[in-house]
Amino acid sequence: MTDRRCRNAPARRRNRTRRTTPRTHWLLLSVLAVTLSTALLLQGYTHHMFGIASDHVTGSHGRNEAVPSQVIHGGPVIADAATSAHTAQVKAHTIALTFDDGPDPVWTPRILDVLRRNHVHATFFVVGTQVAAHPELVRRIVAEGHQIGIHTFTHPDLARLAPWQRSLELRETQLAVAGAAEVTTALLRPPFSSENDALDDADWSVLEQADAAGYVTVLSTRDAEDWQRPGVDRIVANATPDGHAGQIVLMHDAGGDRSQTVAALGALVPRLKAQGFKFATVSDAVGMTAPVRPVGLGDHLQGLALIKVLQGGDRVVWLLGVLMYAAGALSVLRAVVVLIAARRHRRLRTGRRSRSWGPPVTEPVSVIVPAYNESAGIEAAVRSLLASDHPVEIIVVDDGSTDGTADLVESLRLPVRVIRRPNAGKPAALNTGLAAATFDLVVMVDGDTVFEPDTVRTIVQPFADPRVGAVSGNAKVVNRGGMLGRWQHIEYVVGFNLDRRLFDLAECMPTVPGAVGAFRRQALLDLGGVSDVTLAEDTDLTMALCRAGWRVVYEEGAKAWTEAPASLNALWRQRYRWCYGTLQAMWKHRGALVQRGAAGKLGRRGLGYLLLFQVLLPLLAPVVDIFALYGLLFLDPVRIIGLWLAFLLLQLMMGLYAFRLDGERPGPLWSLPLQQFVYRQLMYLVVIQSVFTAVSGSRLRWQRMERYGSLQAPVGAEARGNDLPPQDPGSPQQAPYDPLPQQAPYDPLPRPAPYDGLPQTSAFPGLRQPGPSKTPQSY
Repeated sequence: MTDRRCRNAPARRRNRTRRTTPRTHWLLLSVLAVTLSTALLLQGYTHHMFGIASDHVTGSHGRNEAVPSQVIHGGPVIADAATSAHTAQVKAHTIALTFDDGPDPVWTPRILDVLRRNHVHATFFVVGTQVAAHPELVRRIVAEGHQIGIHTFTHPDLARLAPWQRSLELRETQLAVAGAAEVTTALLRPPFSSENDALDDADWSVLEQADAAGYVTVLSTRDAEDWQRPGVDRIVANATPDGHAGQIVLMHDAGGDRSQTVAALGALVPRLKAQGFKFATVSDAVGMTAPVRPVGLGDHLQGLALIKVLQGGDRVVWLLGVLMYAAGALSVLRAVVVLIAARRHRRLRTGRRSRSWGPPVTEPVSVIVPAYNESAGIEAAVRSLLASDHPVEIIVVDDGSTDGTADLVESLRLPVRVIRRPNAGKPAALNTGLAAATFDLVVMVDGDTVFEPDTVRTIVQPFADPRVGAVSGNAKVVNRGGMLGRWQHIEYVVGFNLDRRLFDLAECMPTVPGAVGAFRRQALLDLGGVSDVTLAEDTDLTMALCRAGWRVVYEEGAKAWTEAPASLNALWRQRYRWCYGTLQAMWKHRGALVQRGAAGKLGRRGLGYLLLFQVLLPLLAPVVDIFALYGLLFLDPVRIIGLWLAFLLLQLMMGLYAFRLDGERPGPLWSLPLQQFVYRQLMYLVVIQSVFTAVSGSRLRWQRMERYGSLQAPVGAEARGNDLPPQDPGSPQQAPYDPLPQQAPYDPLPRPAPYDGLPQTSAFPGLRQPGPSKTPQSY
């Protein structure tokens, strides 16, 4: 006992770790989502909430009763606005060149080059977002002896902002400058400001708050009006003083095409020098002492962090844009491919040149119904099979049900063979039925599925072609009344069935659904039966058949009605198992990528399609949603809504065509827009969860599916004869049959050729895999 506990202890610890993994990765995803949202909000605020605009956009000014008269008639540099306001005039014969809105990677270096050639220093009032984007230019400005002032962080009209937003604008700009150039400045020029007499009461409140924060406001006396791009001569004329009084000249080194500014500056400086003017920074021009000082280490580090965050946000938005375009391209590509394939598939099957599979297939068929706790729908399923217009042998394999499923079938006293076995999972139940089957053609159907009278006959007709090893039927949702059922109905018709037409045409069918599928019994026996290595035994089996050289086709006329999950929780469990099992099967059969023939078609066509459109595209779907929200908040909402409507129209066109091909009424498609806000998100979260589960090696067990009893058996189902020998309807014993040629009961595939020698013991080699569970296996 002690030794056994010691041996089992590591396994128990591993199991505990696996069970906590999903919580861990959802926590990491939540942290990532919060971090991403914060970065996007910051990036959107800094780049799109306000932005650099022309100086004339703010409109007319209000009353100026609160503005002191000494300020209105004073100099352009204003100090102590909150206490005893006073101004400073520029010295005579002195020009202080000032440049707003930069730094710009194109125009600021050219302006700096002109100033250096003419040995002139100027003052640059920088915008915080531009500083974060181009910190190297701020360092060059300071290194070449020019002066730095701030022009807010996002270039808003400060008079229209709340006090806390004004403080934020000034503080963040100061941090950006500190992080970029290791200096701090006391000079401020509010956006959209001009001369003293243009100040109104709202502007004055900004100056008072700025003074309380330690800033000196710098206005202008000459506006070159280069923001209007009036031509080089006009800019030079606007910037040239009328006399010899000192001037603060307003120009721009960013905010648009500044080629005229650069050319005008090259002509203006020599002209004014020739007239006896000298050039100085703002502080030198008015006699101010040291407005720009070195910054402390703490502020420098905070500024660097701010710059890195903003630069990271820019990269994230760029990456999101690229991924969004990739997702859009994949969506359009998939729509075009499946629509073209569906149209061609339709012509090949129903057109004038459509070909027959061969002579009618009339031989009897064994129908295997694996059942675990299917008492809610098993009677309807069995009676529908008995109503078939094709001779059938019905085998119900009860996989250790605890709800009396087997007893219920036996009590019906119908010609149905019931086999009881201990619970071991669906693959084991299918193998039991396969071994008990009498005929070479077998149909597998879930216990929650009802066939139409002609379903069996229709689904076996392709076996007239000796190359066909399996046939996929057309599964339809029976409980489509509610919104969730309606959405699944749309997915079955538009998603699954359109894809199956494409796979059939490309000869790379990856899945014959468990709800309705037909197989050659000998082909399955040659593979060793149904493998239990993956949770998607139907996908695994289908891929194995393809790799063995068999053709797998789609027969749209073989309709089966199945119950779909009626709650989000049940839907999540079902799709999680499907998706995870599909990933396992894809990994297990990855060797098909390098094979030739039918296996190569599965690998390069089928697996490639699944990887692109059922793994990568859903993983990109959150990017589309995040970028759409970002666009609605910070970009052009009309354009974003237009793009969304365009994609919705594309989906609607696909839906209408798919419904037409399937003979369905298009009424449920009205819910397609609503599907984009709940169902779609659930589906891509399932893929995310499945990918994390596969990568981390977390253990996933079979999930118990809810049954709702919404199936109805055809009236008089048991009355139709099938010309088969009578079966003992109530026998609890297993009828004599030859067991499958396996080393152990219901062992996974024995893995002979043609699997290229790839190890088949694990669907994800190297990762921890779901092993046999002591809990009941349900399906």
